[in-house]
Amino acid sequence: MAQGFKEQKVGDSVGSELTMADVPLGPFAGSLITVYSAKSKAAKLHGSRQCSQLRTSDVMTAKVSLDEAVLRRLCMRCAARGAGGRPGTGLGMFLLAIGETGLLCHLQSYREPDEDEGWTDHEARGAAELLRVQQSLDGLDGEDEEDDASLRETREEAENLRGLIFSHWCGARGSLLEAEALLTYFPWVEEWAKPSLRIKARYLETLRAQAARFVDREELVVAAAAMALSMPELPCADPAFAVLGGNSRVSSALVRLWRRWQSTAARIWEGPGPRAYLSYEIVRGIRSNQKGRGAARAEAARLIESWEELARAAAAPVDRAPKRRLTAHVPHASDGTPRHVLTDFLDGLDEWTLGVLVTWAVQPGPGSGVLTLEVPDLVAERLLGPASGLPCSPADGTADSPKHEGRTGSEPGRLRPGVFDDTPVFDRCPVTLDHIRALRTLAPTADPLYLVFSASGGAEVLPLNTLERRLTKGWLGVLIAGASDLPASVIGPEEPEHNHDSEVRATQLPGRGQDVHDPHFGESVGLAEGRHRTLRQTYGTEARQLNLRLLALARGAHDLRSLDAGRPSGLPMEVWHGLLTEDRLNLAPFRKPGSNRRGSGSALPLGPLAAVQLYTTNANPLIEGKGHSPLCRHAQHSAAVVRGDDLLAVADLMARTASDWCSKCGGYALRRLTETQLSYYRAAHRLHDIKEQLHNQTGIPDADPSAVIASLDELATWQPVDEAKWGGSDSWQWQETVRELTRKAARSHAVTMPS
Repeated sequence: MAQGFKEQKVGDSVGSELTMADVPLGPFAGSLITVYSAKSKAAKLHGSRQCSQLRTSDVMTAKVSLDEAVLRRLCMRCAARGAGGRPGTGLGMFLLAIGETGLLCHLQSYREPDEDEGWTDHEARGAAELLRVQQSLDGLDGEDEEDDASLRETREEAENLRGLIFSHWCGARGSLLEAEALLTYFPWVEEWAKPSLRIKARYLETLRAQAARFVDREELVVAAAAMALSMPELPCADPAFAVLGGNSRVSSALVRLWRRWQSTAARIWEGPGPRAYLSYEIVRGIRSNQKGRGAARAEAARLIESWEELARAAAAPVDRAPKRRLTAHVPHASDGTPRHVLTDFLDGLDEWTLGVLVTWAVQPGPGSGVLTLEVPDLVAERLLGPASGLPCSPADGTADSPKHEGRTGSEPGRLRPGVFDDTPVFDRCPVTLDHIRALRTLAPTADPLYLVFSASGGAEVLPLNTLERRLTKGWLGVLIAGASDLPASVIGPEEPEHNHDSEVRATQLPGRGQDVHDPHFGESVGLAEGRHRTLRQTYGTEARQLNLRLLALARGAHDLRSLDAGRPSGLPMEVWHGLLTEDRLNLAPFRKPGSNRRGSGSALPLGPLAAVQLYTTNANPLIEGKGHSPLCRHAQHSAAVVRGDDLLAVADLMARTASDWCSKCGGYALRRLTETQLSYYRAAHRLHDIKEQLHNQTGIPDADPSAVIASLDELATWQPVDEAKWGGSDSWQWQETVRELTRKAARSHAVTMPS
């Protein structure tokens, strides 16, 4: 957009002010919402306990049915922010999109001239005429003509008004498009909004007509012709340019002059006069008293004039009549772009394109998400070309077709209860690609992870990107819950438990001297420590709550690589640290016995630990590059685990004979142990410790033999914490090891008994 068009101001509303209570609730009428208030029947209701208008320490909480009366009691701040519905739900997105910073704001803006910056149609016509006359004078008088102070001031005022009118036209067009885009999600509101849309459309047409007065359509076609011209043969051997240097320097200077002239043609506010001043460019850097400088500049001026004649000849009168019908593809919120990052669709367009739009745009009726243009051939070729700043295509005859009447909220893509956890699960509607795009558009804080269900895959935890990819391939399923839907009573307190200080936690790491019989042995690799790690690295109450929920959902994913959302809004690193650890398991109990009986393995079965997952950037030692933990700062991606990483199990690691691991991180990250896996890990280390005691050089255990036998009796009854079946060869091998050690302990007990 031109520099003068940056400032935008919303027009004042007319008539009575619209409020949330005026908006039809449609299928969301009667939905239960949680409200907060002071202890008074007349007290305002608030959608958030943190609302700054809720000035009481004795807050009442209630669930009420959403209706007009409730909305009229809702405080203005909460109404403007769409508070009342949980973010990410259908109701939450509805209230946020309709709220006084959403649809209501657009319906009440750009309806009439602004009181502070208002102008009359007569003033707009006069400013346009003054600038047109002045542009002609610029072309005649050359660069030596200087306006007096009064004329300069008048011209500046006219230019400011031109910028203001274009600014309001841009803002009004964007506001109308945004309102129409929001209504596509909530069709039951359309009929109610039509009067306001018609008022906005009429004012938009008024602004367009006023802006068009500042544009010379003949010059638009000439500019299009100029920008389309191929570079003519340049007079590099002309003696007039000898002052510039050798042939190569002359050629480069003339090519630059040509390109500068073509690019300047798009600056329609300046007209052809200022383009003649470009002759100065050819002698830039040459002393004013140097011989040949004036001749070079004069010849450059004649050259520019010849290019102007070429452009005007190309823009013959027959080519200046509108013949072609184009459709300008206008990006708006329905494309899945979050509303809070959406920029004005006219932002960045050059003066020429803006002039074309206000001159030849066919005013669409409410509901149109495109601009239809009727333009001359030369203009059409420019708009359809690769250099166009506005994506266009030949109109297919359907762009202006009226919308289908009688649409209902049951159409795919319309936001309604039953898609985003507004109803019981058995009443859910299948999610569609349009639903996901609506979620991205209307819920800027949409959950990165969702629990979904489909007949083909059952219950799964998926990021939104994966869900989108599946939907494009025909996947059929429903959303069960997002991370923010998980109940706080299940997630637990947000603050980390302070049952161990940092020194005690350090001793819990494998290989740091902690007694294997300590009940907290190995705690650092368990799920509980993962939760503490996430909380310690997260700041802010809301962030803690969300990260705990994300952590709980992510733990349900079978393969953490499936959580790679491929975008910056994926899982936070604090959550990844709760899922993974770079601490190592001490696998001595599961290794085969060696020649050195002291410190050798016990050949215990891996059991529940066999399937524990390890993630690495490169598991193949034959492929160049060391394997890194996804948490390592040397990993070649910003997220933690991504789809391209390798997955191993502890059983695979035990079977490997060669690896090329990073010396800093150890090469891989371990998925934190479940309660059953951690329980077995501790039991195996206790059994291995007893075995080493019984196999010392004297054959006499270090501990009391009776205590050892009692520990073995306890280990013989070990069962998975989740009551899964503990049988097969692993159970048999475990029991056989316990029986053998019990016999040795009994013999040691007999030896040590007094005679």
